[in-house]
Amino acid sequence: MSLLLLDTTFLIDTERNTEDVDSLIGDEDDIAIAAITVAELTVGVELATAKQRPRRQAYVDEIVATIPILSYDDSVAIHHASLLVATRRAGRPRGAHDLIIAATAVSAGRTVVSADRRAFDDLPGVDAIDHRAE
Repeated sequence: MSLLLLDTTFLIDTERNTEDVDSLIGDEDDIAIAAITVAELTVGVELATAKQRPRRQAYVDEIVATIPILSYDDSVAIHHASLLVATRRAGRPRGAHDLIIAATAVSAGRTVVSADRRAFDDLPGVDAIDHRAE
């Protein structure tokens, strides 16, 4: 069994390609998403055209109803701070939301499943896989 944290890019890929998340994740895998992912997906709903909005909202509703959401708690905050310091010292800034997802994964001992693994490369303590390469 693998402990996986689904990144927003992975979920957007599955929505756009009408792939079933269950077909990409093994039955034995334990999956979750970071709370910030709910915000990112909701932004997509809000920015969608009137024609796209109902489909996107239904997708987000399904994700929220079926996949556990890991909160931004004090443990995540401490890991987030460590990652912020590491990226600043390395001179390689990252997206704020990517760092929160990474910190959530480290805090929960999970591997990030992403469509943009480069966002997580070289982050200390962060394991990430690109779902397209698996």
